[in-house]
Amino acid sequence: MSSSATADSATVDSATADSATPDELPVLPTDRHTGCPFDPPAALTALSDRPVRRLRYADGHVGRLVTGHAAARAVLADPRFSSRYELLHLPMPMEGAPGELPPAPVGDILGLDAPEHTRYRRLLAGRFTVRRMRQLTGRIERFTADCLDAMEQAGTTADLVEAFARPVPTLVICELLGVPYADRGRFLGLVEIIFDQAADAGARDEAYAGLLRYVGELVLAKRAEPTDDLLSDLASPGPALAPAPGHALAPALAPAPGPGSGVLAASGSDASGLSDEELAGIGGLLLAAGLDTTANMLGLGAFALLSDPGQAAALRADPDLAGPASEELLRYLSVADPLLRSALEDVEVEGELIRAGETVTVSVQAANRDPRRFPDPDRLDIRRRATGHLSFGHGPHQCLGQQLARVEMTVALPALFARFPALRLAVPPGEVPLRERSSIYGVVSLPVAWGEGARERTGEE
Repeated sequence: MSSSATADSATVDSATADSATPDELPVLPTDRHTGCPFDPPAALTALSDRPVRRLRYADGHVGRLVTGHAAARAVLADPRFSSRYELLHLPMPMEGAPGELPPAPVGDILGLDAPEHTRYRRLLAGRFTVRRMRQLTGRIERFTADCLDAMEQAGTTADLVEAFARPVPTLVICELLGVPYADRGRFLGLVEIIFDQAADAGARDEAYAGLLRYVGELVLAKRAEPTDDLLSDLASPGPALAPAPGHALAPALAPAPGPGSGVLAASGSDASGLSDEELAGIGGLLLAAGLDTTANMLGLGAFALLSDPGQAAALRADPDLAGPASEELLRYLSVADPLLRSALEDVEVEGELIRAGETVTVSVQAANRDPRRFPDPDRLDIRRRATGHLSFGHGPHQCLGQQLARVEMTVALPALFARFPALRLAVPPGEVPLRERSSIYGVVSLPVAWGEGARERTGEE
């Protein structure tokens, strides 16, 4: 087909899409199970021929879907697109979700814009620098080795989620925040419910309130007897944090505020300017995000590598591939998807006029598979230069904990495959259960076996 014919066809398709009634518009495809478990839904790929298009939302709102990498970066970096929850519409139905979303709960910085967001971000960013996170490498190596030791001592089969993917980041985030690992029974289940889109809204509210109560108890303990950890650091006297004008700290998308979101008195603050309630909200957010995203990247990343033995062998043979492999897995799997914004005014993106008030759904998994940015994007290639992916977001809300996640992945995955050269799936790939209705994609469990191929423990070779 000639270029002019192609352009004419695209013009016709665009005109047809723009003139469609709301009922004729596509909804956001979410089902990955119909194809490769690592690929975006086929229907989403089919919608990616245009970087920006109209989308019908769960409540009938007509907004936009962004699938192009350049368009996604533009939206996420532009302050004319708001992250405030109360301005957003949900692209997919959620059980018991309110017709209108409330503002973010106190301490939930994901649902804030500048200047409130900037104030919190500046307070936290210095605690998550590349240098500080790399200083944790030795501890992460120790935690990883301990989990691998326990696997090896238990036999020749395991659920990799329970034995490895979940405990490694749990140990890390507990040590970083100052959360007792022995308390994990109190918060792991709550975090899972908070991210479960199939859970009833009341159950999510109750889980969120329970997490706040737990972290709130820790905050009070840290105020009284500080220890060497991030929560104590945030709770200790420091540079004043000026109160936000209007203090419109609003509600969360998945973790709705619900009963108990105000279980702590806002008056309990110190020279840092953070109240007990703010600290509980921030601590709860860091605990939940630090657990679930990395745990699912480790579990799903191991599944992807086990499904592509050549890539696993390359990682095992060359430890220097740990960094590129982590970036490529982050790009390829895109476990945290989508990201939502609301246009505060009319904005043109990639030639498409997005009207004020329209919700924009940025599909991270589609943007990370954009062939204009990543050639042959549907192929896992751990030698690829995958920097520039959007798995940690982009712009002012780019993930605070991204450097920690990178260190965890670059340490844990190579150690797993080095310790167990014969590691393999213990069930057919199609029988691995997936977290399809969670805000964070991953595997529910990952049965593996390694027979006689386990190497001797690190340090005893």
